[in-house]
Amino acid sequence: EVQLVESGGGLVQAGGSLSLSCAASGFPFDDYAIAWFRQVPGKEREGVSCIANSDGVTRYADSVKGRFTVSSDNAKSTVYLQMNSLKPEDTAVYYCAAASLWEWTIVAGLAVDEYSHWGQGTQVTVSS
Repeated sequence: EVQLVESGGGLVQAGGSLSLSCAASGFPFDDYAIAWFRQVPGKEREGVSCIANSDGVTRYADSVKGRFTVSSDNAKSTVYLQMNSLKPEDTAVYYCAAASLWEWTIVAGLAVDEYSHWGQGTQVTVSS
């Protein structure tokens, strides 16, 4: 059974940092891409960043470039999202998602439809 479990969310002041983790199980981690999405009530889910676990290729949304860093620890089957210089507009529920590299491209790496497995989400709140 595929499982993705996010952790690390919380409340932080603007300008602060948080690190999210996505622990994966039930599939060959190295053969998958993992992405981070976020969603606020009433808005569509937004792709934040993604990483191909096979070679570490990454992609970021323009809104987080230079502030967020995605990384993976293949030995632990875990993907991290380091979020620095947080802004109130980063407030959202953050989800991780997984897709087989056989069915995934970096070009579409921030698209919701690219992913078939999702975690439950973790709340990130940035106060001004």
